[in-house]
Amino acid sequence: MREGWLAEQRRRGRAYQPHFQRRQLSVTWLGALLALSLLGLLGAWSGMVLLAAPLGASSVLLFGYPASPLAQPRNIVLGNLLGALVSVAAGAWLGRGPLVIALAVGLTVLLGQQLRCLHPPAGGLAFLGVVLGPTPLFVLTPVLSGSLLLVLLATGFSRWVKGALPYPHHWL
Repeated sequence: MREGWLAEQRRRGRAYQPHFQRRQLSVTWLGALLALSLLGLLGAWSGMVLLAAPLGASSVLLFGYPASPLAQPRNIVLGNLLGALVSVAAGAWLGRGPLVIALAVGLTVLLGQQLRCLHPPAGGLAFLGVVLGPTPLFVLTPVLSGSLLLVLLATGFSRWVKGALPYPHHWL
């Protein structure tokens, strides 16, 4: 079914600008709503920060266009992790400021391309990380834990909710 959906999009000339069926529209927004709500509730319950703005952007890819190569688990988890690591390192060595932000985002793009884990929201995490001046804990929570939970929630959602778009298309 996964390959069939993408093949149908290509046949219709919509492989790059997808068209979604009404049933998909009524379900995919719900996935993002539920996933981020669960992250927020788990965070409140555990006392850990599990939400960051770029994870909202990750959920747009996960639930809105899960066929995108940039939405696959490798890209989300490793890409976001990379952005967090770069931001922590850049902030620790160079401090905060616009040039450090630019350097962190640029390095995140470069490393994401080289390591085949490019994920646009990872640039947002690199940006946010430098602005916040995070400790290494930022890498674990919210970034790694939030990214892993989002991937798991999207995987479960795509399997258990009728009409949800298939996810993932590949793990590595």
